[in-house]
Amino acid sequence: MRHATEHADVPTAELDTALRGGPFHVALRAAIAARGLPLQRVQHHLSRHGVKVGVTSLSYWQQGARRPQRPESLRAVRALEEILRLPDESLIRLLTESGEPASAGRPSARSYRSLVEASDVLNQLQGDLGWSLDGGLHTLGHHERVRIGARRELAGRESHHIVRAHRDGVDRFLAVHHGDPGSSPRAMVVHALENCRTGRVRLDQDTGVLVAELLFGTRLRSGDTFLFRYAIEDGTAGVSREYVHPFGFPGGQYALQVRFDGAALPARCHRFTQHSPAAPRSGRHELPISGPHHSVHVVEPRIRPGLVGIAWDWE
Repeated sequence: MRHATEHADVPTAELDTALRGGPFHVALRAAIAARGLPLQRVQHHLSRHGVKVGVTSLSYWQQGARRPQRPESLRAVRALEEILRLPDESLIRLLTESGEPASAGRPSARSYRSLVEASDVLNQLQGDLGWSLDGGLHTLGHHERVRIGARRELAGRESHHIVRAHRDGVDRFLAVHHGDPGSSPRAMVVHALENCRTGRVRLDQDTGVLVAELLFGTRLRSGDTFLFRYAIEDGTAGVSREYVHPFGFPGGQYALQVRFDGAALPARCHRFTQHSPAAPRSGRHELPISGPHHSVHVVEPRIRPGLVGIAWDWE
């Protein structure tokens, strides 16, 4: 049994406050900072305790982008209490007091902040498929339809792209899908619906990222336009609370529609924008849910670098 007196090794006001009132990710971040351990060292200590957790997952946990929920993850949390010299049950208690049992693990909202934090993973997957920058394509229009199922899960999405090549020889597009916390890319399915076929697929189970190559079947010349459509079936995670799309380059029109199952309608919805993942959200505007169609949408006439999203609250 560890004694509370050992907590004196990390006597910061921020940590004391976080351990008393949470939330979990703030307490974990404060504890790691107070001990002065880089995440690689924390991972090393966990491995010595017989627990395997990736640095990316640790980063997600301390940023609040994901929550420990699997049995192995909960074992890691208990080991972290010892590694960081915290009182017994201090971190586990914060998970339990979130409103759901720690064994269930209440998933946090889907966040592209976590996608940016996992940029090394995404870059590696894209590099494996020979993709860099915008792939030689400029977006003229992009219409995205997101489906939220009866279990309040991200059931899937469909994307319709209109692009123009700005160099010769372009013959493919790389679709990126980031599932909600707890998702399983191995169980997702990619459908090439129009003017393309599925090529190579890469995924990372830890971050929930799937990258799929869509082959046009023709080589575009600079200035050529092209239309294609694809879909991704997901439904592998728990409750979904937002959908966010990041843009790295300026472009044409973007329309995002979120359709809810009639058996699971949210209490309210709103749109938002961010200049970058680290910037505060702005441009908030309430979106009424259409009666017969159970959907909401936003339209951006001109794509600008940053993020556009729709969030919703459940009763």
